[in-house]
Amino acid sequence: MAMAKKHRSNQLNFTLFTIFTFLTLISFFILKESNFNKPIPGVVEIPKEVQESIKNVKPQKSFRVPILLYHYVEYVKDEGDTIRKSLNIVPFIFEQQIKTLKNAGISFITTADLANALDDKASIDPKSVILTFDDGYRDFYTDVFPILKKYQVKAVVYIVPNFLDLPNNLTTWQLKEIAQSPLVEIGAHTMNHAYLSGLPLNRVEYEVKQSKEYLESNFEIKVTSFAYPYGAFDNQTIGVVKKAGFKSAVTAIYGVFALDVNKFFLYRIRPGVRTGDSLLELFRFESLK
Repeated sequence: MAMAKKHRSNQLNFTLFTIFTFLTLISFFILKESNFNKPIPGVVEIPKEVQESIKNVKPQKSFRVPILLYHYVEYVKDEGDTIRKSLNIVPFIFEQQIKTLKNAGISFITTADLANALDDKASIDPKSVILTFDDGYRDFYTDVFPILKKYQVKAVVYIVPNFLDLPNNLTTWQLKEIAQSPLVEIGAHTMNHAYLSGLPLNRVEYEVKQSKEYLESNFEIKVTSFAYPYGAFDNQTIGVVKKAGFKSAVTAIYGVFALDVNKFFLYRIRPGVRTGDSLLELFRFESLK
């Protein structure tokens, strides 16, 4: 009798486990279809509340400095990874872009250089460009960093500390090597790649301040530039970024002009696969912001 009860109990437990597993898998695939494969859209214009706050502020300093926005620079192996493919350029094209800019006599500077110029603490070459790389993917070390060293050009990489050592991201030791290079400025990109606009103040403060403190303490560097994940920001976020001690911040808003009034929401451009004259048009087209 006892054996029969135990057998029925085991059958019930197995049945419940099977049902639970089935429901979990169904839920996973529903979520995967509805959320995981759909990137959060980036913010591509200045939020109205920010526009309102600066409408009566007259710019004192202005520079035409294209800030180029990159994510992946690699040969994507998974043809089904459409998100990565949409954000990627291959290393050959990236190197051609560097050669195009070098041959045109354009200087490669960092966001720290630009912030100092906007604060009237330094001067920059009138023909300057900034290369920025978001999220800290591993190909920055394997593909981008060797090209930067080959041509001796500067760049900025924005790191999400809690993404370090994940399979697709920079390892801690790779970032430590990068941090020692005079060619690369390391910026913060929140602790968890959080969409900051509209978040509670305490969460914004954690994501912004902690990312700066983590990078500075673990890599013995000064972090002065911030990148808003998804380009999402509002007046509260700008205030937190300023209070945390950053000197500038970049967005995903399209444009090439950097002014002292938008030092904490600098515009950027995705260069795509442009090389040669089509890339240099970014430095000549006067109707851009």
